[in-house]
Parts: sequence; structure tokens; C-alpha cells
Amino acid sequence: MARFIFITGGVVSSLGKGIASAALGALLQARGYSVRLRKLDPYLNVDPGTMNPFQHGEVFVTDDGAETDLDLGHYERFTGVAASQADNVTSGRIYQHIIQKERRGDYLGATVQVIPHVTDEIKSFILSDSEQHDFVLCEIGGTVGDIEGLPFFEAIRQLSYELPRGSSAFVHLTLLPFIDTAGELKTKPTQHSVKELRSIGIQPDVLLCRSDRPIPPDERRKIALFCNVHADAVIQALDAENIYQVPLSYHAEGFDRAVLDVFGLGEERQPDLSRWDEIVHRVLEPEGEVRIAVVGKYTGLKDAYKSLGEALAHGGIANNVRVATEWIEAEIFEEEGALPRLEDVHGILVPGGFGQRGSEGMITATQFARTRELPFFGICFGMQLAVVEAVRNLLGRTDATSTEFGEADDPAIGLMTEWMSEEGLQARNMNGDLGGTMRLGSYTAHLRPGSRISEIYGSLEINERHRHRYEVNSQYRSLLEQHGVIISGTSPDELLPEVLEIPSHPWFFGVQFHPELKSKPFEPHPLFASFVDAALTQSRLV
Repeated sequence: MARFIFITGGVVSSLGKGIASAALGALLQARGYSVRLRKLDPYLNVDPGTMNPFQHGEVFVTDDGAETDLDLGHYERFTGVAASQADNVTSGRIYQHIIQKERRGDYLGATVQVIPHVTDEIKSFILSDSEQHDFVLCEIGGTVGDIEGLPFFEAIRQLSYELPRGSSAFVHLTLLPFIDTAGELKTKPTQHSVKELRSIGIQPDVLLCRSDRPIPPDERRKIALFCNVHADAVIQALDAENIYQVPLSYHAEGFDRAVLDVFGLGEERQPDLSRWDEIVHRVLEPEGEVRIAVVGKYTGLKDAYKSLGEALAHGGIANNVRVATEWIEAEIFEEEGALPRLEDVHGILVPGGFGQRGSEGMITATQFARTRELPFFGICFGMQLAVVEAVRNLLGRTDATSTEFGEADDPAIGLMTEWMSEEGLQARNMNGDLGGTMRLGSYTAHLRPGSRISEIYGSLEINERHRHRYEVNSQYRSLLEQHGVIISGTSPDELLPEVLEIPSHPWFFGVQFHPELKSKPFEPHPLFASFVDAALTQSRLV
């Protein structure tokens, strides 16, 4: 039977519970245990799919088409374990399910209440499909004391007593702020956070204390005394230069050992952290640097492109170079005199997005990359705008556009309402719910034999994750090919363009899918490895 580790947070938000959970999962894997990681989010949205990227950050998409919290991206990148619909749940989804059951009469007329109905639903989610794993790590979103999180805390409290003795552990992440005027770290916020947790019936087994400087032994003993934990279970979590140092840093502090001690497994297996040593070595001691401009819509919040930033870093790891990413708001290229900002970069990437804002700036940046023969990578929306740019400037149809921006007689990009998948005919309605009109999850694409994209993948068939509503108009394929822009990857029925490339260009690709979602530090995505390699070649030419 699986053992359960519940990770909670206190004092302030954004302390890094997601990274801590992912790092702990990686450390348990390094000892030979199988793991599964889950995120429980207290907000009332059913999923983050329709939330503003500036407010919530990236939407991470799984193979089975779930739109999930960005922390699931950390889980996958650190452990390599593919997440699914069953690994992220929100209060909104829990309540939606309960209301549906109540309307069907499943509760036989009983009064539906938070306890037991909501907490039972949460517990059912936590326990589902967990038998084949050694450890299931469950991160509770938000901060202890948040009113919306109370049902989740109550559910894990109940579950800890319902599971067999020794089958659960609680890890609480807190903050030790340094007060300059006092010249010392303060433990009182951690004490109050643990007091709040204990007031709802949860006693933490391990405290992970974030700090920007080492925690003195006396302060650690003080925390242990007032928080009722063992002194060796008070783990300092110092700021790291790079997130991939975190597993090594936490292991050095004894985090994984402290957690395993709760289960009586501390001495059972020793970890093999060699691959993390190699990754950190490549990150901290690169042999060069390339500069990549990301011209996007949400660059003001880097979390909106979290997986993208990490995938670029993975491309750097693959080539043993540092990727210096310049995040540029696309709208600036809609004004005169902004293009010199791209003069000194070695590659341009136009990422995904929705809506018309900034689109003309992205098209301008794309044209700059094409005409200056700079490595170019267009992803999802970026590929669509690369098609619009080509239709305008190579085919001479200056009014080319996407129906996402308004009605058009002969759009280069349009809403696809029907297509075939491995599950059969897929249909979408233009007036359906925002999430309902998406093409979501992993789809197969066939690559053209002899194409550069097939050489990069080393295969003629790939599976990649999608998240979009609009598709390239296939009617332009033959015209584009006459001007050197080829569609080198399509859906199996050849209806939906998946990849475009310009063979005569040093490196110019657009993909309808999101390759960044499957990249990992120990397994960089081939497209990002190739893109950074092309940028490295470009850096040697300037």
C-alpha cells in the first residue's frame, strides 16, 4: 500500500511548495522508490484553463488533456512521471462533482455538507489510483489559515487517522524572515504557523524552513521545542542559485532522511544522485552563452511561460551553454524604432498566447527572424502568426489574418470545429465554453520523410501536447510551399498542419503543439536542444 506525504505551507504564499514537493519526489526516486505527485488547489475555478496568466501563471497541460496548475510541470520535470487529470483537483471541481451527484439524487435526499461530503470527495481524490506507488505526495495549495483551504486540511487530517498507522507524514514549509534592525532570524512566524496547523488537528512531522541565510543551531532547537518536532526534523531550506540544485541541497540538509524516518525507512536505501550532480555541473559551469529573445504577450510574469523558460534552460544543458533569455513584450514592436532590440540576440522565440493584443509585434519579430536568417522558433500561436507573416509578405496578401481577431473571408488561421483523432471524430462549437473549444492533450503527428523536423526527432511519428482553438488554413499549403515554406508535419489524417519549416533558412520552425511541456533537465526536448544549438552557431557568426 502507498504511503502518503502531505505538504502544506505557512506564513506567506510563494515559498516554493511545488519545488519542495518535486525535489522530495526526486530524492525518493533516487533511493529507488516509485512516486506520484498531486496538487490540491483550494480556489473555486474548476481548473486554471480560463484564468488570466498574469494572475495564475502558466497552465500546464497533461497527455490526457487536463489543464492543471504549473506545479505539475515541476513534478514532471524533476521526476519524469507523467501527470494526468487525476493529479490536480480544485475546490471548484470538487463542488461541481458534488452538485452533479446531488442533482442526480445520489445522496438519497440527505443534507449535503462540507463534512462528510466535501471531505470524503477530497479523500477519494487523494486515494484514487495510488496502489502501485510507494509514495504519493500531495501538495495543498495556499497557506494554512486560508478559509478556502479548510476542507482540504480537514480531509488530510481525517485521512491520516483512517490510513494504517505509519502510512502518512506531514511536511510543513515555513519562512524565517531576517530583520535587519534586529540583526537576527525570527522564528515567531513559524511558531504561529505551526500553532495554526495544530489548531485544526495536524501536527507536522518535518518542518522545511525557508531562509536566505543559515539557521543557527540554537534557533533550530528553539523551533523544534516550540513546534513539537524533533530537532533533526527542522530542515533549513536556503535560497538556491538554480532550482536544479534544490534536490542536492535538500539532501545535504537531511530532508529526505527526515521524511523517511517518519516511516521508519531512513536507513533502508541510499540515494544515487549522480544525474543531479551532472545537471548542476552543466548549469553552473557552462562553456558558453547564447542570447534568446522571447517575444510574447505575458512576459511581465515569467511564471506565465514557466515551462518555456525551463525548456530553454534544458536546451542549454544539452549544449553545455547558458541560455540568457530576454523576455520582451510583443507590443513594443508595433512602434517605430524597436527592432534594434533584436539585433544582438542569437535566436527569436514567439510563444503561445490568445487574443489580438501584441500579435502585430509578434509578426514583426517573426519577419525580422526570417529575413535576417536568425534562428526562429514559433510555438502554437507563434506558429500561426508565422503563417500569417508568410502569407502577407511572401504571398502578397497583406490582409491575411486569423479569425481569432475577427471575421475574415479567407483567413490564414481559422477555428477548426471537427477533426479526427485516435478516439474518433472530435467536434467543437464556436459558442461553447472557453475550455470546451480547445484541442487539448497529446495528439499524434506524422512528419514528412526527409524533412529537417524528422531529422531532429529521429522519427516520422511523434506525440506532443496541444492547447489551442485555431488551426492553420490548409488551403494555403501549396502556395506557401511554392515560396519555400513547407508543412512538414500534419495530423494523421493530413487535415491539420502541425509543423512548418523553411528548409533554406538556417533554423526556422513553427509547431502547433507545446514541446516545452515534455522537456526535462535530464531529457531535454530535441527541438529545444536543436534550437539552442542553432543559436550557438549563430553566436559564432556575429
